[in-house]
Amino acid sequence: MGRRAVILYDVMGTLVSEPFFETVPQFFGMPLEELYRVKDRYSWVDFERGFIDEATHAERFFVDRREWDVDGLKAAMTAHYEWLDGMEALCRRLKDAGYAQHTLSNYPVWYRLIEDKLRVSRYVDWTFVSCHMGFRKPAREAYEFVVDTLDVAAEDCIFIDDRPDNVKGAEAIGMRGVLRVDTPTLIRDLVDLGVPEAAP
Repeated sequence: MGRRAVILYDVMGTLVSEPFFETVPQFFGMPLEELYRVKDRYSWVDFERGFIDEATHAERFFVDRREWDVDGLKAAMTAHYEWLDGMEALCRRLKDAGYAQHTLSNYPVWYRLIEDKLRVSRYVDWTFVSCHMGFRKPAREAYEFVVDTLDVAAEDCIFIDDRPDNVKGAEAIGMRGVLRVDTPTLIRDLVDLGVPEAAP
């Protein structure tokens, strides 16, 4: 029998509901397309990579540097965060079966809001978050950081994400990538990859 796989998860849109496309525009009272036009295109990325802190991100969020309610946005996003259907149960099964499970997430320090509400760490360790690594998927360095830190072979890692470019980035260094479309399909894919405990 081969070595047991290490399971790596993206978080937004893979484990937890993504607030950006609906909740955030609603909070600012504008369509998503308008929000894209008026926000600073680099501020969130720098915040995710840990290059700037929350206060600097707030100052830079809009191109015109208008003031806005940071705490209000955090509260709205927190209210939106929920486990995606079936994902908490899947993570629990794999935890009980002894699989090592880690996040591999592009997110700023606000990931702690998710942890405070959903306690993801009961099953999945917040080991790899871009704000601590300094790298964002799909940069090759993000995946290499994982295998170097865990001291595992890339082929022993199964990486799950809802975005094809991130999955391709993992596969480019030899990880086994799974595109999450929905939970039943993900379970079948994991079973096919030699993780029978994924099935209920």
